[in-house]
Amino acid sequence: MTSPTTSAPPDLTRPYQGYVYAYPHKTAYRPLTPRPRLSDVWADERRDALFLYLHVPFCEMRCGFCNLFTRTGAPEELTTAYLDALERQADAVRDALGEASFATAAFGGGTPTYLTAAELERLCDLAGRFADLTRIPLSVETSPATATADRLTVLAERGATRVSIGVQSFVDAEARAAVRPQKRAEVESALDRIRAAGFDTLNIDLIYGIDGQTPESWLYSLDTALSWEPEELYLYPLYVRPLTGLGRQGRSWDDQRLELYRVGRDHLLGLGYEQVSMRMFRRPSAGTSDGGTTYCCQTDGMVGLGCGARSYTTGLHYSFEYAVGTSAVRGIIDEYVRAREFGDARVGFALDDDERRRRHLLQSLLQASGLRRADYRRRFGTDPAADFAAELTALADRGRLDDRTDVIRLTPDGLAYSDAIGPALFSPRVRTLMDTYEAR
Repeated sequence: MTSPTTSAPPDLTRPYQGYVYAYPHKTAYRPLTPRPRLSDVWADERRDALFLYLHVPFCEMRCGFCNLFTRTGAPEELTTAYLDALERQADAVRDALGEASFATAAFGGGTPTYLTAAELERLCDLAGRFADLTRIPLSVETSPATATADRLTVLAERGATRVSIGVQSFVDAEARAAVRPQKRAEVESALDRIRAAGFDTLNIDLIYGIDGQTPESWLYSLDTALSWEPEELYLYPLYVRPLTGLGRQGRSWDDQRLELYRVGRDHLLGLGYEQVSMRMFRRPSAGTSDGGTTYCCQTDGMVGLGCGARSYTTGLHYSFEYAVGTSAVRGIIDEYVRAREFGDARVGFALDDDERRRRHLLQSLLQASGLRRADYRRRFGTDPAADFAAELTALADRGRLDDRTDVIRLTPDGLAYSDAIGPALFSPRVRTLMDTYEAR
């Protein structure tokens, strides 16, 4: 829910320092000079199991905890212009890629279902230029207000297999405290419609650490969510410090969140869910949330379309300019919809061999399944315990790492501290770039 801060090497005693959902973070990206042509960027890449990601930077409201690249209240002429630009970008990217196969796809944002049903049809048509969406897993993010029957019908008919909805809390007062103005009745109606549409996987996002939240109210939200039998749940710690409330008990906010995390984790494990990462829990009977795709986040590439999307190759991660502030986001979107040339990479980060190893370590270690030494050796020719001896030893000494077998994995306590461990594994180069990033 926020990017890591990196002014100093992270303190491993503090559990909540930043959600590492990608490495490196976009605040480490810089303008590329000269701009490389996409045809050159992808020329020597494997293109047999790619991830297709389409970004829709629009929401009906901005939640108080949100720092995503999105704007609210976009009029129809802007969404139309955005889809026009997305089409121009899709044409350029498809020409640059040449022959390529996709293993999975996702529509993210923002809120993709901010688009109307007709606009979602067009979005699916654009994605369909790259892959048959009825033959690969397709995940789509939605919100209670935009999960309407006509939109969900389009997505179901066009092949969506997973819908993720941000509920955050089933307690109206907590939703208001998180600046998420929604009514429980609206949330429940949306969940009913999603279930009626017949998607394979329902994911529900919940947040802990909200002002006024207690272990009892947290369990209440969890149990209410479970009444829809979701195949997946994501439990997110709040990263915007409340103005009041959590300090009343004379405990630190970190302690409060850590208690709520453990309450939620133990509750779900006790009900038969398996823990995939610090945030993700899955019903074993649901199988994998990606439908069994062969896509591997450590090694396979990603093709991102839209002004907030990233693309990943072995040697370069690239995107457009990044911002969080309202005026800066609007400016970037306006520039995107005016653009006519999409054949090059504009802003990015070049990965050397050390950064590739570090990314593989991070992407593996922050999953409950851990890092398979054999996979790492096969890819890099060395052992991760030798490449990252100091970092891994520090974790093992704290009881947060089990490295005694062929799989190096975090202990349960280590998973709880994922938001400290991830930033601790950043390279000095990435920390410096993030420190010197000028926030917009």
